Amino acid sequence: MKILLILPAGDRVRVTRAKPVVPKRAMLRFSVLPLTTVAALTPPEHEVRIVDENVESLDFDTDCDLVGITFMTALAPRAYEIAREFKRRGNLVIGGGYHATLYPEDAAAHFDAIVAGSAEGAWERVLADVGSGRLRCGGDGASQPAVASGRIYRSQNHASALGTPIPRRELLAPTARHYVTVNAVQTGRGCPHTCRYCSVTVFHNHRYQHRPLADVLKELGQIPRDFIFVDDNIIADRAYARELFTAMIPLHKRWVSQCSIDIADDAELLQLAHEAGCCGLFIGLETTSAENLAAMDKQFNQSGRYPQRLAAIRRMGIGIVAGIIVGMDGDGPQVFERTLRFLVQTKIDALQLNILTPLPGTPLFSDLESSGRITDSDWRHYDYRHVVFRPARMTAADLQGGADWLYRQFYRLDRVLWRFVRAFFALGWKPALLGLKLGLTYRYDNKREGIVGRKPIG
Repeated sequence: MKILLILPAGDRVRVTRAKPVVPKRAMLRFSVLPLTTVAALTPPEHEVRIVDENVESLDFDTDCDLVGITFMTALAPRAYEIAREFKRRGNLVIGGGYHATLYPEDAAAHFDAIVAGSAEGAWERVLADVGSGRLRCGGDGASQPAVASGRIYRSQNHASALGTPIPRRELLAPTARHYVTVNAVQTGRGCPHTCRYCSVTVFHNHRYQHRPLADVLKELGQIPRDFIFVDDNIIADRAYARELFTAMIPLHKRWVSQCSIDIADDAELLQLAHEAGCCGLFIGLETTSAENLAAMDKQFNQSGRYPQRLAAIRRMGIGIVAGIIVGMDGDGPQVFERTLRFLVQTKIDALQLNILTPLPGTPLFSDLESSGRITDSDWRHYDYRHVVFRPARMTAADLQGGADWLYRQFYRLDRVLWRFVRAFFALGWKPALLGLKLGLTYRYDNKREGIVGRKPIG
């Protein structure tokens, strides 16, 4: 078969024949690992092509037999549009990813089948059923919804070890220049925590799996020095992380990743991460409010200890990208100025700011839906940049305007340049340069999207 794997893109950033210029935001793009992994799971007799709409236009007249689409909630409308067009042409279309997994009753009607959860073990069964004729395309509007027909394929691997192949990065070669890196590596999936807003733990059914260390080291031997670990929490298994970092020291790699803030509480593990080549970490701080953290089942973050822990990480020469959420029930109009002051005082190098978003399938979605607080059902707005619910202590307009104000203030040009100078002397040139590029990219994105905002009066 000829198989086409697709990552949809939003209206503002989608590359089309009419808009062929790729937006200048490479620092926010890295290897489409789910699709390169699915490609690696595909037997070699099949021909596979990947199209990421963020970097190239999609041709609906492409010669293919099977189409696979992975998508988050905000991209569901575009994924459904793509599926409809390919089904109209007689192609078999499979859906997968977070939204298809967490809200199959919404997604299933648009696809001939769904892969729910991880692809390993499920994708191979899809291909086998297609080959034997058990899974066929019914054409536009004629096929039975996947939920009703039972065409939901799930991985049957319940072991602690994650058996996943080395991704087929060569399929990204034609567009590789548009990514900060195509060298994304994953050591494990899932997270042991149960934060109420998070889709990761639900997607992985409250389980954490890691790959055999030998497989990870083999893959690291095949890629350049600079890369990214795309784990949800690189230290989810402390013993495994120690073994991994120790084995990496002789490799002289340089990498960034994501982990929980409690890496700062383990001096040995933090030192090993530094010696293994870690130069930057994304850390989900979420909020400075202990009340908010407790309400989201993330009290283990211990917000009162943020300054000391962040300082310990920076002393190791590791830059910090902070994940912050605004709009939790404990947030009033004062949260925006208070958060900006905290980010400046703790010397955060970059910020990913999210408006609280109740993703379908999460406990947060159930909470807000049952209390009648969800005000917007347009999935395109579930992108962490729009208010889709009724806040508890401010108006929706205040939340939207305040979040936009905070983002714009943090990425003011003078602040971006000052952070670069500070990071250069504190962390070294590589983390400083990464931070500068990231800051300028976020600034570019904010200007392109017209984000200005206003600080609510509290």
